[in-house]
Amino acid sequence: MPDSSTIRTNSHAGSDVEKDIFILRQLVTKDFKIKYRRSRLGVAWSVLNPLLMMIVMAIVFTTMFAQAEGGGIPNYPLYLILGNVTFSLMSDSTSQALMSIFSASALLKKVRVHRFVFPVQKVLFSLVNFGFSLIAVALVMLWFRIIPTWHVVWLPVCLLLLVAFCMGLGLLLSALTVFFRDIMHLWSVVLTAWTYFTPIFWRVDFIQTMPHALRVLMYANPMYNYLTFMRQIFLYQANPAPITLVMCTGWAVFALLIGYTVFHRTEHRFILYI
Repeated sequence: MPDSSTIRTNSHAGSDVEKDIFILRQLVTKDFKIKYRRSRLGVAWSVLNPLLMMIVMAIVFTTMFAQAEGGGIPNYPLYLILGNVTFSLMSDSTSQALMSIFSASALLKKVRVHRFVFPVQKVLFSLVNFGFSLIAVALVMLWFRIIPTWHVVWLPVCLLLLVAFCMGLGLLLSALTVFFRDIMHLWSVVLTAWTYFTPIFWRVDFIQTMPHALRVLMYANPMYNYLTFMRQIFLYQANPAPITLVMCTGWAVFALLIGYTVFHRTEHRFILYI
């Protein structure tokens, strides 16, 4: 839990923006140190974890269920790891942002700071971990002798939109959890269902076999579109489809607008509930 002794604002900061950036850096650094404090492998786990998960899932879905080559998916391990690390960025960041206001309650009572810093910091921390996970993606591409093409220049665009989406969700969830504690339990159920309704390990073309109403819902799934974006530039080495760009941008803007609005209208009451 952050405390006033951990975070010391720069007395020479010329603006609130500089102060917020300073605090964000301090919090991200602190969380990073805490996560790997007593681990022998340390940050290497950010690379090993997606690799190990990929191996386990590849064995399950190609051997146990006799899905030859991942059910007809070329380079199935790369398909898997791209889906896993992308979805994990969303699930990890929102799960941590959800409790960020409570975790910072002691600090909020002692230091004058913009409250949105705390859920935003959790998303940025997850983004740093995602950066290390990309090393695992690079290793899988190297193993399968897949050479990245110029299409990877789309990666910053994809990450910008995904991070914006995560920040919007994080702001919304952190605000709602202050008033409704059950959100923290409900969100874990939502994430579990969301995992299975997103083509992380199963074939995307399976959606075509679904009833029309469900098919529309699946294509509207935000994480389906962000996963598709990542796979198009890394696995299929192509430009993102226009519909993918539109959907990813739309969800990012929508989530940010809703999240910011709810957070801004309720943050003045946080101190009464934490």
